[in-house]
Amino acid sequence: MRYHPKQRQHSYRMRFCVVHVFPLFRKNNPMKLYFSPGACSLSPHIVLCEAGLVFETEKVNLSKKITAGGKDYKTINPKGSVPALQLDDGQILTEGPAIVQYIADLVPEKQLAPVAGSMARYRLMESLNFISSELHKGFSPLFNSEVPELSKQMARDALAVRFDIVAHQLESAEYLLGGQFTVADAYLFTILNWTGMLQFDMHRWPVIATYQARVAARPGVRAAMLAEGLIKG
Repeated sequence: MRYHPKQRQHSYRMRFCVVHVFPLFRKNNPMKLYFSPGACSLSPHIVLCEAGLVFETEKVNLSKKITAGGKDYKTINPKGSVPALQLDDGQILTEGPAIVQYIADLVPEKQLAPVAGSMARYRLMESLNFISSELHKGFSPLFNSEVPELSKQMARDALAVRFDIVAHQLESAEYLLGGQFTVADAYLFTILNWTGMLQFDMHRWPVIATYQARVAARPGVRAAMLAEGLIKG
C-alpha cells in the first residue's frame, strides 16, 4: 500500500505493491513501513500520515513471520517484531520510539518532535520511554492466553497506577507535551486503543477518554486507522 500526501483521505485503498529489488537502493525511493493492524506499528503509521510523506506499507503475519508479499520477515527484521521501517536507501530501522523520531526529523516544519538537543526534546524522549517501558510492556501479560488470571489482574493494577500518572499530566494540557501534537501522542494513542479490545475499564480516567477522542479525530490518525481496517470510513 502506498500513500501520497496529495491523496484525499477517502481515496486511500489497500493494494499490494510490486517492488523490484536492485543491487543498490536509489535515494528518493519511498520508505516502507512493515506493520500489523492495531499493533504498536500503528504509532509510526500515524506519524507517517501526519508528516505528509510518501510511503508504502506491507502487512506482516506476526505468528508466521511472513510478509504479505510472501517474504520471510526475519530476513528484514531479525527480531521478528513490528514496526520496521525501510528507508529510502534500503536501510532498516526498528523500534517504534526511534522510528517516530526519525520521521519527525524529516519534516521539522510539522513540529512532530521538538528540536534535537533542546530540553523539550528530552521531555519527548522521557514520554516515549515511559510509554514503552511502563505502558506498552505492561500490556504484554494481558495478550498472553497462557498467563493466569491472577497475574493478569496484577498487570491491570500496575497499569492503573501508570494511567493515574498520564491522567494527571493531561489535566492541564491537550497533548502530552502541551498544546502541540507530537510523536509521543501517536504512541500513547496506539497503546490506549488496546484497552478497548482487552475490555480494560477506563471509566476512572475521563480525561484520558477525552484525550483519546481528540487524537482519534485528527486526519492523519484517521487515515492510518482506516488503512489498517481499524475503523470504517
